[in-house]
Amino acid sequence: MEGEGEDDEIVCLDGSFFIDDNYQLTTFTFGSHVLELYCLQSSSTDFDLTGQLVWPGAVLLNDYLSKNVETLQGRSVIELGSGVGITGMLCSRFCREVVLTDHNEEVLKILKKNIELQESSQNSLCCAELKFEKLEWGNSDQLNSILQGHPKKFDLVLGADIYIHIFTIHQLVLYACS
Repeated sequence: MEGEGEDDEIVCLDGSFFIDDNYQLTTFTFGSHVLELYCLQSSSTDFDLTGQLVWPGAVLLNDYLSKNVETLQGRSVIELGSGVGITGMLCSRFCREVVLTDHNEEVLKILKKNIELQESSQNSLCCAELKFEKLEWGNSDQLNSILQGHPKKFDLVLGADIYIHIFTIHQLVLYACS
């Protein structure tokens, strides 16, 4: 018992310990539309990084959109909770403007990488310029900044596998109707 605990080391872990950034280039097909983007193949730890992978709701939304492209033709779209950006990437093939949003800095990094991948692709079919913005649910300063940067407003607000924050949705609806 003598000297017990004297040699114990204290290990401090920073947030990066919980971050899995082992992204794999993954191909998704929706009708005749093929998308390639980086994402995780399974969810990360409990650190709030759910946007690092493609969830079933996004696959279903993209399947619907690929069968109803007339809904997107020439529209301006903002996507809430974009994650790796799969829905925004598909929308960019038909829309005039696409703004992808997420709240997590790590997720925004992979979103930026996927936008760069789309823009540099030899087979890029993007019509719209892809933009991304940080948007934390309920942060009216961030939302107002996005809305001020897009004075022509958004025709569509899209989101898949997201938790709806009523305040944010209310502000977007008021803005769209003004």
